[in-house]
Amino acid sequence: MYLRTVTLLHGEIPETEEYPFGIPSIRTFRQLELKAPVTFFVGENGSGKSTLLEAIAYQAGFNTAGGGRNNQHHVDASGSALGPHLRLSWMPKVTNGFFLRAESFYHFASHLDELSKDPLEGYKAYQAYGNRSLHEQSHGEAFFALFANRFGKKGIYLLDEPEAALSPARQLAFLRRMHELSSHSQFIIATHSPILLGYPDAQIYTFDSTPIHPVSYEETPHYEITRGFLNNRELYLRRLLED
Repeated sequence: MYLRTVTLLHGEIPETEEYPFGIPSIRTFRQLELKAPVTFFVGENGSGKSTLLEAIAYQAGFNTAGGGRNNQHHVDASGSALGPHLRLSWMPKVTNGFFLRAESFYHFASHLDELSKDPLEGYKAYQAYGNRSLHEQSHGEAFFALFANRFGKKGIYLLDEPEAALSPARQLAFLRRMHELSSHSQFIIATHSPILLGYPDAQIYTFDSTPIHPVSYEETPHYEITRGFLNNRELYLRRLLED
């Protein structure tokens, strides 16, 4: 593990209810302790988990549009208003890693294509991504090419909903890849996937109630709803569709 604590500097944040400072989980946030190689952020849409993950990426020096430290591209709303108000505690600090934003991955793939056009250095653009354009692969294949090739050196990997393009089978393959790397890398992942959340000994923080606090896998709605649906699909659908 490298990143140990994430602290919000309350004395420096603006007194406003505007986004993101008005989000309940952010407004009441003080500090997170990271005690495992794999940490998950869970919560409903709008609960603040992706907002905090992006702010961590900002402070870690990654491009908040997605990518590593050396990827200089921009997409709308890729800045982090919260980022300057965080303090990260490292032991030791690492500079290698990646910030995956599922919603802007298309733009990241286009950024690599632009780099590939450089007559001198363009051949390097795809080296860490399977030696082919991510746009020449399906969405799921491109995601997995990233995990299989770009993730490898010791570092910290910040992933916002990596399951977005992955089938259940690919999610299981991603768990295996993450396990291969967890001995020398750290992962912080915002997710809705009950499959990913099942990773053994992971730390899970919920953003659905304040303050942000740790929960067990079995306490997450992702587990409870999925288990209930699979165990009694007919009853769930009847209650959902016939009311």
